Amino acid sequence: MQQAAAPKISFVSLGCPKALVDSERIITRLRAEGYELARKHDGADVVIVNTCGFLDSAKQESLGAIGEAMAVNGKVIVTGCMGAEPEQIEAAYPNVLSITGPQQYESVLDAVHRALPPVHNPHIDLVPPQGIKLTPRHYAYLKISEGCNNRCTFCIIPKLRGDLVSRSAKDVLLEAEKLVKAGVKELLVVSQDTSAYGVDIKYAESMWKDRSVRAKFYDLAKELGDLGAWVRLQYVYPYPHVDEVIGLMTPGSNVLPYLDIPFQHAAPNVLKAMKRPAAQDKTLNRIKAWREQCPDLVLRSTFIVGFPGETEDDFQYLLDWLDEAQIDRVGAFKYEPVAGAVSNGIGLDVPAELKQQRWNALMERQQKISARRLKRKVGTRQQVIIDEVGPTVSKGRSKADAPEIDGAVYVTARRPLKVGEIVTAKIERADNYDLHGTVAGF
Repeated sequence: MQQAAAPKISFVSLGCPKALVDSERIITRLRAEGYELARKHDGADVVIVNTCGFLDSAKQESLGAIGEAMAVNGKVIVTGCMGAEPEQIEAAYPNVLSITGPQQYESVLDAVHRALPPVHNPHIDLVPPQGIKLTPRHYAYLKISEGCNNRCTFCIIPKLRGDLVSRSAKDVLLEAEKLVKAGVKELLVVSQDTSAYGVDIKYAESMWKDRSVRAKFYDLAKELGDLGAWVRLQYVYPYPHVDEVIGLMTPGSNVLPYLDIPFQHAAPNVLKAMKRPAAQDKTLNRIKAWREQCPDLVLRSTFIVGFPGETEDDFQYLLDWLDEAQIDRVGAFKYEPVAGAVSNGIGLDVPAELKQQRWNALMERQQKISARRLKRKVGTRQQVIIDEVGPTVSKGRSKADAPEIDGAVYVTARRPLKVGEIVTAKIERADNYDLHGTVAGF
């Protein structure tokens, strides 16, 4: 008897790493039920689009992806952040099969089952225990919580994803252990507010191996560091207890000397309007103390220019703060009004031309800071994880570089390198954002 062909799903994942984790979970469940992934919409039985709804530009990208899937395939299931407020999708594409919000895995699977019932085949239903990943095999995002308790005026994430819901320490560590056993060399810890991990469950303890582990930022970081893979901490708010984690970033530790802290601004007036922590003078002192304790510490951050009501003095304050803070890696965004955000109309709008000028000025200032800090690494030896292998030059990242958002280390070697390999490279030169070096040994 001939076995029925496995139903095929085409998948589009838009937005942040947290949405990517959602996509991986959905795909893992679908693959476990015997569905196959199609590379193109026209070769699929159904298309799933995981949308982003944070900014208007992201919404337009999501709508464009839905439109393309509808035009090529016609059977489209929509999920993700934009699905939390489905009216815009329904108006543009009334014939989509289903619309669900973020983290609603069961609803997505139900929609797939209705449109395309699974066909059981023991030969294709097998899924590796670590699940299906959309990142390269050697690194993985590890999401430790959903939602957020903060109420930043420019952000609608709590409206889309709800308040903070933390996973148990045991659950996170079990997933991390499976990933490491499957060959993952770097765990990127993500959430909306990583340093708030566990506050909603009162830092509840759970049994891991032979011990009890609290669902707390420090405790989790320490345990993750013992699994053998690099641990990179992202989306960290600078709460006082973050100071403790710096102590884990010792030479030879797997907890990388790297913190991704979205400061967003520095001027007290703007931070107050954003409903962000406003004591940035104290933050400068803490950054200084962190670097005294961990000289190799690398800080990455994001900033918003042109926030409603931002004055020339506010912007100059931000530039001066950057000079003082010496942040290693910076991303900057021109403020965009977001439907439903409190920040809309709370101050005088900054003209688009002035936003662009301020963005240019900030990036020019930061480029000099970045180049200066990278130049200090020339002549040092750095561990580098290889992301891409080339015929003569391979591309990797040091402990100071998160994938896709930071710089790279370009290395030459006298022996073949492998993707995912961690090598030691002597740094020979630096430019504004990247390092260049040679892999030691043969």
